[in-house]
Amino acid sequence: MDVTLHLAQDPEADELLGRSPLAALVGMLLDQQVPMEWAFKGPRTIADRLGADDLDAHEIAAQDPEAFAALLSEKPAVHRYPGSMAKRVQQLCQYLVEHYDGNAELVWKSVADGRELRRRLEELPGFGRQKAQIFLALLGKQLGVQPEGWREAAGAYGEPESFRSVADITGPDSLAKVRAHKQEMKAAAKAAKASGK
Repeated sequence: MDVTLHLAQDPEADELLGRSPLAALVGMLLDQQVPMEWAFKGPRTIADRLGADDLDAHEIAAQDPEAFAALLSEKPAVHRYPGSMAKRVQQLCQYLVEHYDGNAELVWKSVADGRELRRRLEELPGFGRQKAQIFLALLGKQLGVQPEGWREAAGAYGEPESFRSVADITGPDSLAKVRAHKQEMKAAAKAAKASGK
């Protein structure tokens, strides 16, 4: 894995995301209730604070939980909820150590098909169906991981030329299109709720 991503809109953070499977997974995990760029900058911030060039699942899994939460809470905080997200990042790393020897890439390496890959992603702590589908679409669209049936397993996020999620962001223009799509979805959901549907 060594591609250029543009999710954090920060060259150093994006460089790490493009070469580190664990950083990409952690960024996806952090991508909730904060702006996307903030979430995907998180892995670089965590690595810097650990004094490392990359994230290591074994190292993070073994961290003292309070010390790791404090690390994520330092200003500027890695997330709006640094304590709970520190716990989730550690749970993810502990799961990867237990099931994949700490190698995040093994989650998708040599899977039989897209459905198996989605199942594996859904089993990760902090990954529900939607997050798994978005990450699967990111793997397929930008990281060259394309097992048979990956688009179908990613659902609408796998559609070509769509601008629904981080999987579709390749620069500032596509970021603006994804933001516009998300605002449309929120407005439609709000209108449906107001009309009692």
